[in-house]
Amino acid sequence: MRAPDHYFQSGDARLRFRDEGDGEPLVLIHGWTLDLEMWDAQAAEFSRTMRVIRFDRRGHGRSGGRPGYERDERDLEALLDHLHVPRAVLVGMSQGARTALTFALRLPQRVAGLVLDGAPDFSGATSREQQLPLERYRGLARSGGLEAFRDAWCEHPLMQLHSGDRSATELLARSLGRYQGLDLLDPAAVEPPALDARALGRLPVPVLIVNGERDPDDRLTTASWLAGTLSRAERALVADAGHLPNLDNPREYAKALRKFLQHQSRAAA
Repeated sequence: MRAPDHYFQSGDARLRFRDEGDGEPLVLIHGWTLDLEMWDAQAAEFSRTMRVIRFDRRGHGRSGGRPGYERDERDLEALLDHLHVPRAVLVGMSQGARTALTFALRLPQRVAGLVLDGAPDFSGATSREQQLPLERYRGLARSGGLEAFRDAWCEHPLMQLHSGDRSATELLARSLGRYQGLDLLDPAAVEPPALDARALGRLPVPVLIVNGERDPDDRLTTASWLAGTLSRAERALVADAGHLPNLDNPREYAKALRKFLQHQSRAAA
């Protein structure tokens, strides 16, 4: 049975979330143009033994508000406060990995563990435009509407599924169909700042860096950089998967997460 939608207020935005299961909290943070429903398989799996919390970031899914990197981090804090969760494991996928990581840098005492899945370049070596042809996508959205953008975005390597699973393909299409395009069309949108490698090296939180083995080269390069920069990092490659390993190969993805969670649980005991 599908978990019910709930909403909370964070500043000027009303944001959708779901809260399932009991146990140690696990927070799932989606990537760009997606929403909380991309985590359906993981919520079903981990809510058997944990409390699984997921939310639509601003301007995504059924959440309102003007999107923004700094707002996402504050929204995450507001959600944990709303649910009286003092500490949680955070799983951030792609753009959501920035939210998880910047939150951990600011409030490490509230993070029991950190999973960075397909993270973008945090070093500043690669601009956002180099990672994604945003100006092209903005032009398409303005001239042909969001459908023209969606058609082009579906062809990008970051959005490719390799499993051929029909249910995953349909879920991805539904999630993308709910994307509102507010950040894409915002003329005031700015690139996020690079993160300080020294601050990353001092992060006291255990980290799992996850990629699909077919993730684009720039994401695999970022994963190597993170592994060499973070002091408590380990890596996992999900077989037969691209940039969306939780959809491509949910069984192997769950195994990687569970191994990390069990290791952290033993270390904390």
